Amino acid sequence: MENVELIVVGGGPAGLSAALAASDYGIKVVLAEEREFLGGQLIKQTHRFFGSEKEYAGTRGIDILKRLIEDVKNREDIKILASSRVLGIYEDNVVTILNNNKMKKYIPQAIILATGASEKFLAFENNDLPGVFGAGAVQTLMNVYGVLPAKKILMVGSGNIGLIVSYQLLQAGVSVAAVIEAAPKIGGYSVHASKLKRLGIPILTSHTIKKAVGNKKVEGAIICELDNNWQEIKDTEEFIECDAICLSVGLTPLIDLLKQRKVKTVYVSELGGYIPLRDENMETSIMNLFVAGDVSGIEEATAAMIEGQISGLTVAKRINKNQKEEIQRKIEEAKKELVLLRSGPVGEKIRKGLSKIGLNHGENYDESILKEEFDISYLMKTGVPSKENLESKFPKDKKIFDKGPIAISECFQKFPCDPCVKSCPFNAISENGNINNIPYVDFEKCTGCRICVSKCPGLAMFVVHKNYTETSSLITMPYEFLPRPKKGELVNVYDRDGKIICEGKVIKILDSSFQDKTAAVSVEVPKEHFLEARNFKVRYLKHE
Repeated sequence: MENVELIVVGGGPAGLSAALAASDYGIKVVLAEEREFLGGQLIKQTHRFFGSEKEYAGTRGIDILKRLIEDVKNREDIKILASSRVLGIYEDNVVTILNNNKMKKYIPQAIILATGASEKFLAFENNDLPGVFGAGAVQTLMNVYGVLPAKKILMVGSGNIGLIVSYQLLQAGVSVAAVIEAAPKIGGYSVHASKLKRLGIPILTSHTIKKAVGNKKVEGAIICELDNNWQEIKDTEEFIECDAICLSVGLTPLIDLLKQRKVKTVYVSELGGYIPLRDENMETSIMNLFVAGDVSGIEEATAAMIEGQISGLTVAKRINKNQKEEIQRKIEEAKKELVLLRSGPVGEKIRKGLSKIGLNHGENYDESILKEEFDISYLMKTGVPSKENLESKFPKDKKIFDKGPIAISECFQKFPCDPCVKSCPFNAISENGNINNIPYVDFEKCTGCRICVSKCPGLAMFVVHKNYTETSSLITMPYEFLPRPKKGELVNVYDRDGKIICEGKVIKILDSSFQDKTAAVSVEVPKEHFLEARNFKVRYLKHE
């Protein structure tokens, strides 16, 4: 039996952040992780994060993980127990951990559970055929083990995970037959959907899967359209050819250890299912037992890391009596950051869920932040911005296009993100003081330097040089596929709906370490297409 100050269960973003926050104030931490490696979901997240610069916005998940692990391993106060399963947390405060086939018992002063979530499944005919995957399994195969899960996949679910994994499948060379969504609108951020549409991927809202087709493995799927009451519309069945089906239909918190310890829980659909009752410091109904991350309710990884900081700091404040005021100040800063992340329209579901457990922070935010700036219903149904959406981001005075290259932001939905603002050396991009606001370009300040094109996590920044020559325009677009195009290469150019509109010629490529794997590629196109050209494909590559 070993007495310790803090045990953190789970080595994902929330658990790592909790351990580091507590260690900052001298708390001795035992960090238990079930797998042989740390990182949780971060280990397979090759995309860039949204959120604020303070919380790694613009940094890829795998790179965030490298920083966190390096920091954790350099801390003498943090003892890492990898390949360790927590068997139980008991009423006498004993925590039993199976490590290297040996059972160890600890008595901690505090416990932080950051056990994450599991994937939800979907009931349909033949859903047990080989080739039916969860999105997490697909990501693990591709991004951890380098194994292609299929040649052509049907994605079921259009939340951020479904959209991101679809894009990563395309990057790996897998075709995506379609993304289908039972709800009447896309569930994830519009920028994720739009980059798929520019690649020609169908996004079918109000559709669901009825049946997996195949004998010994998936050979296709039958989908159908749904009405406003979520019922199948007669005669809308459609066969989709594919050799795998990927389900991205949500997550549910892993609360097994909490239930064993008899922590009070409540069902909150907005937060993924049964969650523990807890206060704003992440403390549950059991004193000194805290939660952080998806186990406390499903949110983005940025929120999980901040919750980890809050829980770790709260433990530090209770144990380290000498720095209580400083620690409390950091706790309040973290809480403000969390409220800010949840304050926009995309945080409405989270705020509603939290209110059901008595956490109403952020309820007095300005209505202008809580509501979308303009109608994005067509965008959220199709992934393609409406004419009105586009006009809102183009210069009102069209003569500005004649002055030279200018940046165009095609980000139309309010969600927390600021890398484009922070990256601009000329302060030409602004969100009016709140990271949930839509970014706008000051065309008088913009020089068309192309930095923002590579820094936008949603690939929603473009630079347009209308009068590159008398007959052509130069469009700079983000590009994240391999192999890279070569200068002088002829490419097919596509519009926002993924339809080919013309031939283009690659003129410039910015692709150094500064771009961090998001190349800024400038393509010459006929001048009549300068407002339409938003994607290109190297002719021998297929992103279908």
